[in-house]
Amino acid sequence: MSQTPIELKGSNFTLSVVHINHPQPDVVLKALQEKIAQAPAFLANAPVVVNVASLNSTVDWKSMHHAVSQSGLKIVGISGCKDEQLKIQIASIGTPLLNEGKAAIQKAPPANPERIEPVKAQEDEKTSRTRIIDTPIRSGQQIYARNADLIVTSSVSAGAELVADGNIHIYGNMRGRALAGASGDQQAQIFCTHLAAELVSIAGEYWIMDQIPSEFFTKAARLALREGTLAIESLN
Repeated sequence: MSQTPIELKGSNFTLSVVHINHPQPDVVLKALQEKIAQAPAFLANAPVVVNVASLNSTVDWKSMHHAVSQSGLKIVGISGCKDEQLKIQIASIGTPLLNEGKAAIQKAPPANPERIEPVKAQEDEKTSRTRIIDTPIRSGQQIYARNADLIVTSSVSAGAELVADGNIHIYGNMRGRALAGASGDQQAQIFCTHLAAELVSIAGEYWIMDQIPSEFFTKAARLALREGTLAIESLN
């Protein structure tokens, strides 16, 4: 029997959500450009969902869509739209409207202007070469250690994200995403005592969960770039 030309299957993907709370496209574009500049290896050309729960039909959606696209982000869908006229504007340029579902709505945090990460774990704002986080990182949270290494002494849940310009160390269960060398440092490494990550990345080179060698999964492991490609070895 010949193989069918296509297959339609359900799957899950983790995407960043951009919450837009300002109606002026130029203001949003500037904020997005500043955010992307903080972690270009992760955010440049990234697929995103745009949440417009704070907007209504007074916004010029065509200009807003252009502003988000001009930043380099790739819009894969729109969520949180409550205004019927705005829905018509969105549909007129062919952008899909997404239903987030009850669970996602219950977990949504209070909106802050032009924020990509839904929630940030508490961090010491003092500039340092090392950021240390002692609290568990929950799903939906993002930690970014700018120009620094990042150390997490607790667990990282699925759907959470660690981003650092330097190395990343995780001393608890790691089930989220870890992106080291976010500004392009190919010498950065990831150290983990219990590796069960959704995604690991160093300087833009990444593996998703299925690509992590099975013999290292849930084990203590160290990841680095070797001749431009990801390599992994036991941490013991």
